Amino acid sequence: MSDQPSGMVLSAGAEPDLAHHGDAEATEGLIDLAVNVRQAAPPAWLVDPIAATLTDLARYPDPTAARAAVAARHRRHPNEVLLTAGAAEGFVLIAQALRGVRRPVVVHPQFTEPEAALRAAGHAVERVLLDPADDFRLDPSRVPVDADLVMIGNPTNPTSVLHPAQTLAALARPGRVLVVDEAFADTTIAPGHPGEPESLAERRDLPGLLVLRSLTKTWGLAGLRIGYLLGAPELLTRLAAVQPLWAVSTPALAAASACATAVAVQAERVIAADLAADRDHLVARLEDLPGVRVVGRPASAFILLHLPGASAIRAALRERGWAVRRGDTFPGLGPDWLRVAVRDRNTTDAFIEVLRETMEA
Repeated sequence: MSDQPSGMVLSAGAEPDLAHHGDAEATEGLIDLAVNVRQAAPPAWLVDPIAATLTDLARYPDPTAARAAVAARHRRHPNEVLLTAGAAEGFVLIAQALRGVRRPVVVHPQFTEPEAALRAAGHAVERVLLDPADDFRLDPSRVPVDADLVMIGNPTNPTSVLHPAQTLAALARPGRVLVVDEAFADTTIAPGHPGEPESLAERRDLPGLLVLRSLTKTWGLAGLRIGYLLGAPELLTRLAAVQPLWAVSTPALAAASACATAVAVQAERVIAADLAADRDHLVARLEDLPGVRVVGRPASAFILLHLPGASAIRAALRERGWAVRRGDTFPGLGPDWLRVAVRDRNTTDAFIEVLRETMEA
């Protein structure tokens, strides 16, 4: 085994609660800035196909049409798509199907489910902890050369960092499975770029690449559970072998087909542009508050901020009717970090005033 690069730690000692997620914060009666799911109602072109399936639930789900639609969206063959019951199922399939890996590495801070799934399957997980002083940017040399499974988010939850595609591509190599969680890729935008900047979803030339996608964030479908994996057929076949039969419901398959259309993709770009404007507004308002640090240049539907005493402030915000996401359950962070979802400007302005008053109390 090679020497551990600086910043790598084993999963040992006092551990953050990997099973804690934002939905535990957003309890009834609170204004939800803890969950990164868009709150607007889904459009009719999405709701109607889902609703139409409810009169035809006696038949077992057939993923053929949805798989073909997703493949066409990403310029791939249908056998390069594996549909899943939400993106989170993909992490479980990876952990279960790839039990033979010797040195799995998870790049943190990021969504905790990849590591949790690996642990549950008996893997000894190693971590590469990115540095907040460097805005959580990735240096590929930090990942050990002999790591045969590497998992990273892009854009990363909770940091909202969008890593350059070429940086992530540098992690791919023969003998390694590289998992890039693009659950929030459709929230990203860049000037002069017509699609999702830094996405690897259409890359078929990188050995061992698995791209994980979610349809639940932008379209407000967290309760429906629909996502998918993109990758080489032989790799997806291994994952499919451990997937339960008929894992994706008929209504979820209808959603997958609808969200892969040209209408949906165009609507995503409009939503991403509106989100960017709302995010800029949130960042500007937060930067006006003394002691609050927004890390880097956020690129997704949430902001990670550093705030001394954040744990107590979060509790005080709950008493005043606001839910934000605690940061200490993410490896590499701690009690002085909070994640805040991007909402409309009126909600943001109201939140900032409550946060200001809470900090001054």
